[in-house]
Amino acid sequence: MPEFPFDTIGFDLDGTLIDTAPDLCRAVNHALSTVGRSPLNEEATREVIGGGTRAMLSRALERTGGKVEDDTFQQLYDALIAHYDRHTSDHSIPYPGCLAALEALEARGCRLAVVTNKQEYLARKLLDELGLTHRFDCILGGDTLGPGRSKPKRDMLDEALRLCGGRRFAMVGDSSFDVRAARAAQVPVVVLREGYHDAPPDELGADALIGHFDELVAALEAL
Repeated sequence: MPEFPFDTIGFDLDGTLIDTAPDLCRAVNHALSTVGRSPLNEEATREVIGGGTRAMLSRALERTGGKVEDDTFQQLYDALIAHYDRHTSDHSIPYPGCLAALEALEARGCRLAVVTNKQEYLARKLLDELGLTHRFDCILGGDTLGPGRSKPKRDMLDEALRLCGGRRFAMVGDSSFDVRAARAAQVPVVVLREGYHDAPPDELGADALIGHFDELVAALEAL
């Protein structure tokens, strides 16, 4: 078998590895309910995910009546996190073909990393509860490296490559945060057409677009 072109693959989490929108939707709506805001449906929730929990909550508020005072925002954020902490994986599942794709990459000698803007402890909790933590050589959250170093900055991708001991990195994600981080780090990026997009997938500027995880290995080989 020819050498695989990448030795380290970084994955976004929400909307890439795992469909977390059902549980995030419930957590967002729990927070919104505390200030009498109307709930979002799951499709609308998919459209506000990205950039971390605070960014998601800000977009949810914009859609349901506008911004709130800073103190109120913090209370809503705390309520959202507390609810999500209790119901992290009630309805969240890996995307079809995800596990087989991870196994195929492992068989080709790849080290796998999670690179998410979700808080690290919540990312680890989700992966633990789904029995997936052991598949990844490192798990980086939006708060792992400190303020101002999450995607779309390149820092998390560089750190994932360092921790995995690799030399040739590729990113797999679903949003502009993933694409811009990959561009900053000067590495290729694959985007899933399923997922939580902040722009049409064809307009994100990815090196490859795939509609199913079954296409991932071939897409990476083609890069």
